[in-house]
Amino acid sequence: MDTEAAREAMIAANVARVEERIAAACARAGRARNAVTLVAVSKTRSAAEVAAAWRCGLRHFGENRVEEAEVKLPEVTAALPGERPTWHLIGHLQSRKARTAAELFDTVHSVDSLRLAARLDRFAGEAGRRLPVLLEVNVSGEASKFGWDAQSAAGRAAFVAEAQALAALTHLEVRGLMTMAPLVVSAEETRPVFRALRALRDELRLAAPFGAWDELSMGMTNDYAVAIEEGATLVRIGRAIFEGA
Repeated sequence: MDTEAAREAMIAANVARVEERIAAACARAGRARNAVTLVAVSKTRSAAEVAAAWRCGLRHFGENRVEEAEVKLPEVTAALPGERPTWHLIGHLQSRKARTAAELFDTVHSVDSLRLAARLDRFAGEAGRRLPVLLEVNVSGEASKFGWDAQSAAGRAAFVAEAQALAALTHLEVRGLMTMAPLVVSAEETRPVFRALRALRDELRLAAPFGAWDELSMGMTNDYAVAIEEGATLVRIGRAIFEGA
């Protein structure tokens, strides 16, 4: 078996294992499998690896850096003539990269301020599109995490007030929330974080009804099963797909 075929076989086996775990988590939570979208985290992965993952049935891919995506997305397009993945920006977005992000990505998960939202709205309008976005929230309170503060009651209240202001941004389609759980020894320790994000989403459905608020982007390789049990609709998985875990 040549190197390319071996790589594709490995990815196919990894995807099958991840799919089994997703289906099992959905069953435990009484949810349908199609309620969860698997976003393959393709940061640092080559266009050839993305194309191999596509051939293994994956359709959604997540990039962390706009600069990397600017190079990679055209390469993937060339490798998949006539076909196009759905691209998610899942990493921190600098304001100066907002124009490019609004042009490149199908969904931006990491909107973490009103200022950034306003810039994306402006550039999406210039591009003649309505850009789906998620609002990134820092539930754990870790200083290393980006996002609106939602650990304290005061922080949550301030976030809800700013989220309401997004109704004026007509070129953004606010679909839900995203968070990054802390790195912990046991995945079970992340459950309160995911549960808190779901509760905040439910609060926004009443306080800011202009948005759909259907999506919860939470859960990665180490904790996606717990995230699904707590309501995740988008899980961001890289290592378990491209390396196996």
